[in-house]
Amino acid sequence: MNITLKDLLDAGVHFGHQRRRWNPKSREFVFGHLHGVSVIDLEKTYASLEKAGKYMEDLVAGGGKVLLVGTKRQAQEIIREAGHSTGMPFCANRWLGGALTNFQTIKRSLAKYKKYKAMEEDGSLSKMPKKEEAAVRREMARMNRNFEGLLELEKLPSALFVIDIKYEEIAVAEARRLGIPIVGIVDTNANPTLVDYPIPGNDDAVKSLRIIMDAVMEYLQAGVAQRETRTSAKSVSAAARERIEQSQNYENPEDDEVTIEGQTLSSDSASATSKPSGPQRDSAQEVSESKGEAAAPSGEGAGEESEKPQETGSPASEEKQEK
Repeated sequence: MNITLKDLLDAGVHFGHQRRRWNPKSREFVFGHLHGVSVIDLEKTYASLEKAGKYMEDLVAGGGKVLLVGTKRQAQEIIREAGHSTGMPFCANRWLGGALTNFQTIKRSLAKYKKYKAMEEDGSLSKMPKKEEAAVRREMARMNRNFEGLLELEKLPSALFVIDIKYEEIAVAEARRLGIPIVGIVDTNANPTLVDYPIPGNDDAVKSLRIIMDAVMEYLQAGVAQRETRTSAKSVSAAARERIEQSQNYENPEDDEVTIEGQTLSSDSASATSKPSGPQRDSAQEVSESKGEAAAPSGEGAGEESEKPQETGSPASEEKQEK
């Protein structure tokens, strides 16, 4: 957070309401009363702002959305700027009763408004009869006032940020009924126990609202940056995992197919068909052994026949020598 206690003091965050209008439940945040005006303790304001900011940062980093609510005249432009800069949904014109508790009906109205905007962009709205076109454009103008900043809200928000919880009491009541955490700027005339993360401060002066919202925007932008970093890291890790799996499959192919005599076989089945099984291998050995035994007697007989001419030939040679 890039603000100091002196910055809060210069912005007039410490000014509360008149003492006759203060809420006794805000006593823990009141430093004292001076000239009939309640003075807010800025040290507690700074600590509360830091605590609430870190909570919203973690919430947005985890993928949640914070609905920014500020419909009073001093806060409308500040809320719009914060919503556009952080990408968070916001409500700056008028809080619709049942925007949270009757969200399904609001969701259907948002879908209708998106349909009209698509018709306006593709030119089909201008092709309608003039009377119907005028009626649709009047309805679009009304929807724009009511639904500005809520078009991207597809489900209930994860948290609610409210400027002046007493002015936005309907929004606070709906969020409390649904159990949605509330972060709010609480002045001395409001009850801080109605919100989960109260930020004590002046909720009427534009300068005070501006400096608090700048800090809130800083935390929200940090949360959005963390969420994008996590998303990109997950995508990179998933791509790297796919490349590793592909390289492993390439080095150790398990599903290679071989075609033998018109039949498609896997590598395991092909190797099994190429190598004879145990019984087939034993029968082949027996056949080879029987062939060897059959060839052995023929060789012995041939050896005896070759020896016989030598025996018959030896007496004839002796007779020739005697003559």
